[in-house]
Amino acid sequence: MPRWFVSPSKLRQKGIMGMNKRNADFIMRYNPRRLYPLVDNKLLTKRLALKNQIAVPELYGVVEIQHQLRDLEKMLAPYSQFVIKPVHGSGGNGIMVVTGRMGNGFRKAGGEPITLESLEHHVSNILSGMYSLGGIPDKAIIEYCVQFDPFFEHIIFRGVPDIRVIVFRGVPVSAMIRLPTRESDGKANLHQGAMGIGVDIASGVSCSGVHHDKTLTHHPDTGHSVESIEIPHWRQILNIAVHCADTVGLGYLGVDIVMDRNLGPLMLELNARPGLNVQLANQAGLLKKLEKVENIKQLPKSIEERLALAEGL
Repeated sequence: MPRWFVSPSKLRQKGIMGMNKRNADFIMRYNPRRLYPLVDNKLLTKRLALKNQIAVPELYGVVEIQHQLRDLEKMLAPYSQFVIKPVHGSGGNGIMVVTGRMGNGFRKAGGEPITLESLEHHVSNILSGMYSLGGIPDKAIIEYCVQFDPFFEHIIFRGVPDIRVIVFRGVPVSAMIRLPTRESDGKANLHQGAMGIGVDIASGVSCSGVHHDKTLTHHPDTGHSVESIEIPHWRQILNIAVHCADTVGLGYLGVDIVMDRNLGPLMLELNARPGLNVQLANQAGLLKKLEKVENIKQLPKSIEERLALAEGL
């Protein structure tokens, strides 16, 4: 048997969860479809978070129809840095991070210049549904560009890293840091080339990472070690993640949090179908933790008690 082959029984022993089991036993069972719009619609998510006093990046504007493109230059005039994203996007598709101005144009997170006309074309594509779930006509959000905490400056290549926390029945069960790379163009999505680093839920300390399914101990661009890093504000990050899960009412949820140098942890997005690469990043399966939480008949109501429970999983 080839050394790279791992039998299904071995994967089950390690608690590795596959996509079919995730969908059947956790997403379909614990995530009512009627609640999906609360996380699939990023504009609705942001407004719901603000109503429940969850910190999010400031909303600069919304482009709803093609006719509004003629006002885009005026809408962007007060800002040199901003993020454009589709309201119904997924997987980071359609997100453009602008980090400065160059003459009459702009500069993207990766350093490449981009003209106003190209920005208008990008927003027009968003409105047409090019990046939306199911290809439906969409809206474009323009929001504050998070100023990453200098804590991360040695372990990223431009862009803004985020922290993905998996919350099950209101209990955080796993987490990873997603670090932008040159390849990911400032984005933190692993399938676009970002690096994932596992984080111990109890301590907030990082372990090894993964890049394109390859285990790494150093960032592929900066060469800096990504192991044994103690994430600041860890308790606050977990508190926000659980608060988000309580707010939207989904039992199995991915919460993406960014750390702004001035504003602290901010909730960036929620995901009702979070991917399973958090297992690769942590070199540990999710299933055993999920089953432990599932077997608890009555979970504590207070967030603090559930965080204490998470530390013992």
